[in-house]
Amino acid sequence: MVSVKKRVSILAVLVLLLVVGYVWRRWLQREHAPSDTITLYGNVDIRQVQLAFNDSERVDKLLVDEGSAVHAGQLIAQLVPQRFLDAVAQDKATTAAQRQMVARLLAGSRPEEIAQARADVAAAQADVAAAQANATNAELLYGRQQTLAKQQYVSLQIRDDAERSYLAEQAKLAAKKQALVAKEQALRLAVIGPRKEDIAAAQATLQADTASLALAQKELADTQLYAPADGVIQNRILEPGDMATSQTPVFTLALDNPLWVRAYLPEPQMGKVALGMRAWIQSDSFPGQRFSGWIGFISPVSEFTPKNVETMQLRSQLVYRVRVYACNPEHRLRLGMPATVVIPLSNNPPLAINAHPCETN
Repeated sequence: MVSVKKRVSILAVLVLLLVVGYVWRRWLQREHAPSDTITLYGNVDIRQVQLAFNDSERVDKLLVDEGSAVHAGQLIAQLVPQRFLDAVAQDKATTAAQRQMVARLLAGSRPEEIAQARADVAAAQADVAAAQANATNAELLYGRQQTLAKQQYVSLQIRDDAERSYLAEQAKLAAKKQALVAKEQALRLAVIGPRKEDIAAAQATLQADTASLALAQKELADTQLYAPADGVIQNRILEPGDMATSQTPVFTLALDNPLWVRAYLPEPQMGKVALGMRAWIQSDSFPGQRFSGWIGFISPVSEFTPKNVETMQLRSQLVYRVRVYACNPEHRLRLGMPATVVIPLSNNPPLAINAHPCETN
């Protein structure tokens, strides 16, 4: 009876050893057999943008709150605009006045102005002719009175009065001639028109005024803060009435579509992956679901500086940071969320980044 039990025990041990050996062999084959996927573990990462105004003024309105989903170009905040409106109105008036000045210079003298200048010249010529006649008469009278005074037919006082009258008429004639010259010069300038230098200076002033107006209009437009991209408001830092500056952010915007999973690829598997390969992202928050993604970045260097002399074990422990991008239109994946990345190795050629669809499977 004892020998039979021993035989049964020995047979059971042999069977157990055979089963264990078979299982061990299958496990070794599976471990050493080439896998058709690579599994990585990491965390969801996103970019953040600090949104601020370009100028200093008090905050008038905040149109979104923390957690709000915003779209590119959406108005999210506004400064008190009155100071900037006044600056635009002032520069508009200055520019309009200078534009009229340039137009007047370019148009030149009006026909009526030229006609008036010609009339002034004619009147001045008539004045010169009359003054010339008066001076001639005064000269003749002075000559006669001087002759009579020598012959003592008239007194010296009469001769002196005639002399003073003659000199006065000569002075009037000189003044009339100078006035005529001035009128003739005015006529020539009216016919020629403005100087080129004056026109160029006026045009340069107009350009400066126009640039000042454009700057004022840009500063007015900058009183409104727009979202630069699609995302979610992560932090609302200021409130209406706060003083905003270009160094003080108003919001923190999380750019979570697309986002990426930051994972680390072991060095022995570097040769199996390439930029543009498809990947699947899984999260414990959404069991049974996976998100379509692609490899968008592989670090060119390892995460630490290798030693000069390395063992095979140390070399196999080197890792390289990778980013597996994924679209997140429903904002389900969030910053810091643990994630599993599965990279198929078969039938997964590298594609251009823009060729990857943002579809959730």
